[in-house]
Amino acid sequence: MNSLATMAVHAGREDLAKLGVHVPPIDLSTTNPIPDIESGGAAYEALATGGLPPAEGGLVYQRLWNPTVARFETALAQLEGAEQAVAFGSGMAALTACLTATVAAGKPHVVAVRPLYGGSDHVLASGLLGTTVTWTTADGIAAALRKDTGLVLVETPANPTLDLVDLTAVAAQANGVSVIVDNTFATPVLQRPIEHGATMVLHSATKYLGGHGDVIGGVVATSAEWATKLRQVRAVTGGLMHPLAAYLLHRGLQTLPIRVLTQQDNAKRLAAWLSDHEYVQRVHFPSGPLVGTQMSGPGAMIAFGVAGLDEAARTVAAVRLITHAVSLGGVDTLIQHPASLTHRPVEASAKPHAAVVRMSVGLEHVDDIQADLDYALKEAHR
Repeated sequence: MNSLATMAVHAGREDLAKLGVHVPPIDLSTTNPIPDIESGGAAYEALATGGLPPAEGGLVYQRLWNPTVARFETALAQLEGAEQAVAFGSGMAALTACLTATVAAGKPHVVAVRPLYGGSDHVLASGLLGTTVTWTTADGIAAALRKDTGLVLVETPANPTLDLVDLTAVAAQANGVSVIVDNTFATPVLQRPIEHGATMVLHSATKYLGGHGDVIGGVVATSAEWATKLRQVRAVTGGLMHPLAAYLLHRGLQTLPIRVLTQQDNAKRLAAWLSDHEYVQRVHFPSGPLVGTQMSGPGAMIAFGVAGLDEAARTVAAVRLITHAVSLGGVDTLIQHPASLTHRPVEASAKPHAAVVRMSVGLEHVDDIQADLDYALKEAHR
């Protein structure tokens, strides 16, 4: 399966014909029969320490392992070109596991490139998980490294400004330190960070992977070594993704390429139109040499600036077709004010400009999205 579109449809489903079913079964068992205490105990120990299910002994308990979750993990790992993937109850739970694992390894220092998603920024700035952080620019990573640096964290395209980071350059500067890339905005349809030197690829699966605004989850695609560490953290902290969520996310992958590419087409038209709009001061939309090389396209997220905070607030409040809500990546278009919402906990010096609005472009007809946005902008500037 060389084509990503084919892989998205079939990955994680290779055994279905042998099972005599056409869609993946959902295993909701919270506990599993154990053949005997010796093999059951060995299975428990293997799973609780981050290993894979042994041939005998059963799956023991859902907190340790679930077949439906494993199917989604297998599929996502294939799409990202990773050895394995580990799924969690949310994107923040996935990032928390990465940070917990690096602290446990005696490497609590993180080098992070802003901007990041507000929740990621907040957990690092708070130090709640025992990490310390050095904030830097993409070209300052090497200078920020310390002996106790365990991770370099970047997001590209970045939330909410859509700045791009050269991942090959980041990996070179990291000098062997594990690089974790938040790939939520791009998805493996447009960008595969492991091919550019990343160690781990993080997704808020809630967004494009699910694609319909009805499931929360997180996932990290990475090496077998890191996956073992993350599964151990997941087992002892109880962060496993629920099987129903895994089923919905696995199903969402089947339409991921066609959704992302159609949404991207809509976004391209809207970004060009916004660039000439009388009430728009600036449009943030990925461009430059990394689009077409590192990324196959600019994606479907747009940010734009208006005259000021009041105009931004009135714009997001005036939409009628578009939904004023946080989150992104669903089939419908969403709009929000990052400085007041998703990036509210971010320190003032790193907070998005108060005049910036962020939009996740959906699958509606682009003329209808444009008409609603034009109405909202004009109402906001009356």
